Amino acid sequence: MKLIDRYAPIKQRYIRSNQQPFMNKCIAKAIMNRTRIRNRFWRNPTEENRKAYNRQRNYCVNLIRREKRKYFENLNERDVTDNKIFWKTIKSHFSDKTGNSEKISLVDDNIILSDDKVIAETFSDYFSNVISNLEIPFNRDLLSSTEGGKNPLEKATLAYRNHPSIQMIECNFKDQSKFSFTEITEEEISNEILSLNSAKASQQSDFPTNILKNNVDIYAFYLQNILNNCLNVSVFPDAMKIAEVTPVFKKNDRISKENYRPVSVLPVISKIFEKCIYKQLEMFFKDKLSKFQCGFRKGFSAQHCLVRMLETWRNAVDENCTFVALLTDLSKAFDCLNHELLISKLKGYGLDDKSLCLLYSYLQNRRQQVKVGNSFSDNKTVETGVPQGSILGPLLFNIHIADLFDFLPEVDIANFADDSTPYVTNFDINEGLKDIQKITSTLFEWFSNNYMKANPDKCHLLTSSSDEVNVVLDGNLIQASSSEKLLGIKIDCKLSFNEHVEDICKKASQKLSALARISQYINESKRKILFKSFIISQFGYCPLVWMFHSRKLNSRINRIHEKALRIVYQDNISSFQQLLQKDESKTIHQRNLQVLVTEIFKIKIGTVPSVLTELLVYRSSYYSLRNPSEFKRAHKNTVKYGENSLTYLAPIIWDRLPSEIKLVDNLIQFKKAIKNFVFEDCPCRICKTYIQGVGFL
Repeated sequence: MKLIDRYAPIKQRYIRSNQQPFMNKCIAKAIMNRTRIRNRFWRNPTEENRKAYNRQRNYCVNLIRREKRKYFENLNERDVTDNKIFWKTIKSHFSDKTGNSEKISLVDDNIILSDDKVIAETFSDYFSNVISNLEIPFNRDLLSSTEGGKNPLEKATLAYRNHPSIQMIECNFKDQSKFSFTEITEEEISNEILSLNSAKASQQSDFPTNILKNNVDIYAFYLQNILNNCLNVSVFPDAMKIAEVTPVFKKNDRISKENYRPVSVLPVISKIFEKCIYKQLEMFFKDKLSKFQCGFRKGFSAQHCLVRMLETWRNAVDENCTFVALLTDLSKAFDCLNHELLISKLKGYGLDDKSLCLLYSYLQNRRQQVKVGNSFSDNKTVETGVPQGSILGPLLFNIHIADLFDFLPEVDIANFADDSTPYVTNFDINEGLKDIQKITSTLFEWFSNNYMKANPDKCHLLTSSSDEVNVVLDGNLIQASSSEKLLGIKIDCKLSFNEHVEDICKKASQKLSALARISQYINESKRKILFKSFIISQFGYCPLVWMFHSRKLNSRINRIHEKALRIVYQDNISSFQQLLQKDESKTIHQRNLQVLVTEIFKIKIGTVPSVLTELLVYRSSYYSLRNPSEFKRAHKNTVKYGENSLTYLAPIIWDRLPSEIKLVDNLIQFKKAIKNFVFEDCPCRICKTYIQGVGFL
């Protein structure tokens, strides 16, 4: 090392802000000459020096453009390495969420922190003490005597045997069969190894994923023996419970530690073991979770949760009722999960002692260290919660909150993970407010009993009533809002979704400007990739919620779509329809109609959750009609809320599909069949012909 330090010493290099991947010696030399000529012009501002500076400046601009274009054209989007470089370079133009490449700096107690090690320790202290800082009250009246408990597991189940949630679970599932983990086969291990994503983050000292995948025939046998031994002795190895936590920025101020969330990176072997456990546990709880739980479940989505809620609201307003909804807020819900209470709930659902021991071992003695840059904090023990980024964590959280819906059996709740929004409909707004206040009191009592922190001051009230109404929760007055954001969708009290669609259009326009700026440097295939990734994708989230908006907003969406296609194909002559044909695509509204009929097809073959299937009712007729309708068409009283709802329009749109498409019995074949189908006689107000002074035809 002395010889190396003497003849090849380490040198510091300062990276310039314009150190882009397309920079080379030729550009650097040209920029240096430009700086030299500019300084000479500043010292002696003659006409000759000005012309020389302008010449060199223009030469630098053209050179950078030429080299940038050459660099991006040579990148191969099919090459994984080139793909990473391409997205790393391009994404900063479209989004400020460019990962953790930027150095984190914090301000703590009015002190600026820039050292990675100090920042890592600061985050570690904050993440490990976040629950204690919430000051969640611990109600010891809910606990029972632990006398007779021989080990921590028995003591935990004895302590919570009289807890309201445990009694509710045992009452509902007392006759259920017992669950026990079965041994894992070598084939299961092989499939889980091959399904690992090598591109995902891994720990610095972890076993390389590619080596596991390339030698799966060797490692699968040994891992099977190790993991089955863990199942037999009911122990989750401590080495698999050390999490490498990365602080991920959420929103607002980047220098505040409160605006970062911890994401755990677990050992790769832990992921394999967790997946095997998850599949067995998920199958057992498949029919035990509430139909309203739409988060972290296969076949469920935020769209299902919102569509069910909004269709209930539209039907209520159509019948001259009012809806009242309260958007609740929980603090650090995943971190608050009490291990002993969760284990007691699992016992109530029917897990045997060996399975409980394994899951208790999984939850206990978990440690984490925070990584910032190349620096790590000291290990800290995690006393509560499930690791964010784990496989089992979301399922265990769903199990933990499943009994909440048993305490409110007749109440509709829009639930997705830790977002729970109870809602009621009533002809009298005052009665509706009383009902929602009573429901929310029960909801908050459950949160308190289960050691979760609800924030009444961050709850929001949404109602269709035009009166100024409010509710009181824990001494906090909550006024009704005109619009609120729920699960990424801005919902207004008139259910028009104008604000939400305008926000989408605004974001898409910003991305469109970014695409226009860099379009001259990249070829058509890459422009098309960016167009689909950053612009079209803006309109792909929960389209069934907002798709029947105003004609004015539809025209705005089409203008954005048209401008984007002109930039992609560098075509300023063709019409919008010709551009769509060149792109082999359809308008956003036509794409949304395809999503709608696809969901109806899933309802038909029974692959969607019951929260959606209950919206459409099959028609049972004893008569043979020429144009039979598969689903009942509900009678509606109003156009704005009744005839503009999915329950009214969906059966009509489905009936207008050709018979050969409706008779397809496979989802993949159905998607292929409707890919090129155009809905020319759609009954919605966007597609209807409108004549001023006459109305819709």
